[in-house]
Amino acid sequence: MNALLLLLGRAAGLGGLLLCIVAGAARLSGHYYMGNFQLTTLLQAGTAAVVMGCFFLLLALTARDKDDRSARSSE
Repeated sequence: MNALLLLLGRAAGLGGLLLCIVAGAARLSGHYYMGNFQLTTLLQAGTAAVVMGCFFLLLALTARDKDDRSARSSE
């Protein structure tokens, strides 16, 4: 479960970062739309993906901490 949360967090964060970079670069080059989407919408989607990745990584950290505490309390 921890490995899956880490993978999801890293993938969501990397995807969001790439989406933000692409949207920002396109906007700086003077475009307002990419395909049928406004670039600010893509930037917000990238930011949301980064936040979602942070939550997945936070879940992985707290799950690891709970596992460590339960292993220590049984000793």
